[in-house]
Amino acid sequence: MGAKTKIKNIYIKLLVLFGVIVWSITMVKSGLVYPFGMGFWGPNGHDGVWHITLINHLAKGNWDMPIFAGEALKNYHVGFDLLLALIHKITNIPAQILYFQIFPPIIALLTGVLTYKFVNLWRKSTKEAFWATFFVYFGTSFGWIVTLIRSGQIGGESLFWSQQAISTLINPPFAFSIVLILLGLILILEKRKGIYAILVFGILSQIKIYAGILSLGGLFLAGLYQYKKKNDFRILKIFLGSAFLSVALFLPLNKSANNLLVFYPFWFLETMMGLTDRFYWPRFHEAMVNYRLGNVWLKGTIAYLVAFLIFLFGNMGLRIIKAPLVYRWLKKPKEISSVEIFLLSVILGGIVLPMFVLQAGTPWNTIQFFYYSLTFSGILAGVTLGSFLKKVNMQKRYLIVFVLFLFTGLGAAATLKHYLPARPPAKISNEELQALSFLNQQEDGVVLTYPFDREAAEAAKDNPPRPLYLYESTSYVSAFSQKSVYLEDEVNLDITGYPWGERRSKVMKFLETLNQKEARNFLKEENISYIYWIKGQRAKLGESQLGIEKVFENSEVDIFKVNL
Repeated sequence: MGAKTKIKNIYIKLLVLFGVIVWSITMVKSGLVYPFGMGFWGPNGHDGVWHITLINHLAKGNWDMPIFAGEALKNYHVGFDLLLALIHKITNIPAQILYFQIFPPIIALLTGVLTYKFVNLWRKSTKEAFWATFFVYFGTSFGWIVTLIRSGQIGGESLFWSQQAISTLINPPFAFSIVLILLGLILILEKRKGIYAILVFGILSQIKIYAGILSLGGLFLAGLYQYKKKNDFRILKIFLGSAFLSVALFLPLNKSANNLLVFYPFWFLETMMGLTDRFYWPRFHEAMVNYRLGNVWLKGTIAYLVAFLIFLFGNMGLRIIKAPLVYRWLKKPKEISSVEIFLLSVILGGIVLPMFVLQAGTPWNTIQFFYYSLTFSGILAGVTLGSFLKKVNMQKRYLIVFVLFLFTGLGAAATLKHYLPARPPAKISNEELQALSFLNQQEDGVVLTYPFDREAAEAAKDNPPRPLYLYESTSYVSAFSQKSVYLEDEVNLDITGYPWGERRSKVMKFLETLNQKEARNFLKEENISYIYWIKGQRAKLGESQLGIEKVFENSEVDIFKVNL
């Protein structure tokens, strides 16, 4: 091994190590117990707790919806959570440790290693592979420049709606799906037995449905291209096998998934311009919407096109340097490979789909299609940069690399500042952890909790860390008691399409009623076994009137057992 090769190996190892550390910062502090209780940084107080809920319940062999007791789990891709549930079952490592401390560094490491291997196999260039890996780890938007100009502050990661590379691990199923796509592409390039690629692409829909849709579309188009160009059915066979496996795994838990997507063109463009926590250009927003409503088609088309370009360029950041490479491919389509067709299909699909479809109940969720566009655009940007740096002198090369490091470093700092403070935005207090541990040790039964009070949460937002019941509607009681809860985490119930409003009305009626028979009938008919209340939360009727007995009490929590 020559000296240059050794140096290149050192550089890529250092890049991957640094990428793993920086990515993992967004996760590894959450889920640990501090003097104030268990802390949660970033969105982990909601999203992370939801995954812990699923992991714990799946590990018990429970396929009911843990936050909507009595109903089957549906309309959700459980592959990632099922994998961690199996590991939790085998090792007894707590779900929160697996989710926050163990799997994030592993996924980050695999992402870097597989990106480098894929690009090196595809392009036969270690330089291009290095820079592709760099962009996958550290690609960022132009958002921090906008906030710096407007307010003198560095921020704005999702100013144009999409999260950036640094935040990949806060959505572990997305991060794991990237690992699988890269692995599938490597299997295709190495021409291994097609069954392995079928397994990898086939399970994607249960890891992340957005990845499944984009990858199957990419495989189909790449397969058609390869057949037409070389009369080779290999990728089409992989597509057909993957599609069959994907449908077989997806349908049992997602029979009503067709009702979750709605046609709503350009919602992200309008809200990007109209919301104060996004790009926010109110006069432009008012004009573009009025043009649409007034059927002023020419001005409306121009306005929406400008908004789209702001969305695209703003999110892409320096990844936009991939444009010359894409232009060359499109200019000579007969010279490109099936892998390049796959990459272009995924990038284009990830851009187009969120422009036209939204998820019912939680419209912003479909921005996750675009995450894949950013990731694979990062790969193409790295290929473009690596190829260009070969052609310039050393002085220009150092200048370009310095500008790149400065740009991505400031973008990363804009995100990481949310995860570095010693005190997080959300917590579960030690007293609640004690209560949840007690409840965990009781016989299985449905738990009734107090409905989430958004007004109280808003009033407490300036006093972090907030307890989770004053942070967001989450599934923390179900997660850490490992019991099914009658109604919890209204956000995910919206996403998965459960009619939770009716249940909330029943709970509110139970809390307000002075009719003893009516209250007891509710507890009996809804099969409630336990009631978990924070101090100050209670019904108007007393314990004896409700037929409940206090079985646990500390300075923050009361737990009652229903005796009817």
